[in-house]
Amino acid sequence: MARQRFRASEEKSRPSFFWPLAAVAVPLLSLLIKLEIRGGERLPREGAYVLAPNHYSEVDPLAVALAVWKIGRAPRFMAKESLFRVPVLGWILRSTGMIPVARQSSAASARQTLAASEQLVTHGRGVIVYPEGSLTRDPELWPMRGKTGAVRLALEGDIPVIPMAHWGVQQIMPRYGKLRVWPLRRRVQVIIGEPTDLSAFRDRQHQPAVLAEATDLLMADISALLSELRSEPAPAERWNPSVHGQKETGRLDP
Repeated sequence: MARQRFRASEEKSRPSFFWPLAAVAVPLLSLLIKLEIRGGERLPREGAYVLAPNHYSEVDPLAVALAVWKIGRAPRFMAKESLFRVPVLGWILRSTGMIPVARQSSAASARQTLAASEQLVTHGRGVIVYPEGSLTRDPELWPMRGKTGAVRLALEGDIPVIPMAHWGVQQIMPRYGKLRVWPLRRRVQVIIGEPTDLSAFRDRQHQPAVLAEATDLLMADISALLSELRSEPAPAERWNPSVHGQKETGRLDP
């Protein structure tokens, strides 16, 4: 596969705290990961966006961040608000423009989503949001039922939400497994899709059923991309931790 080169965005070209981080992290990660990127041109060169990848390994955020950096944008994530209070780590998160998220009441959460969207639009930044919220529990590592955070962020700011899928990180660290350093340079494939069309949901984004429908559409797009990477069809029904946990154990999955 020919290596695709991408033009760096202004935010990547401008001196920032990302530069020393990348100087250390990119060479180290490149020893573990042989990254193959498809559809990188679909990530906007400038301006705000929400990038929504699948999630099946504790270390796949490193592969996602590496891909975004190589495409030409600065990788920023939604991070737990509590992490911003940790000495040194909190300073790094604030210095790189990560976005805090906290478990709050629905009203407070809505205000926080609006503020985060405004911040993205004002600064022309992108953010990576895992719509599943945690590692998938699907036994075959397909995306499970999503949560509404990614589409809420996109709808509030009227910014694109872009599906992304990756495959191969499980060879480096299986879900809930141990890190496998050897052999080096394991192949990890990344594909970025066209923005999910949320036009039918605009002006109705405060209705829970609408957010759930929009999220299901996003998860279908992510699953289709992963199906393309894996060369096999995605399951007709996405894994639902509550439903499947209840069927298997006789109780609701926590």
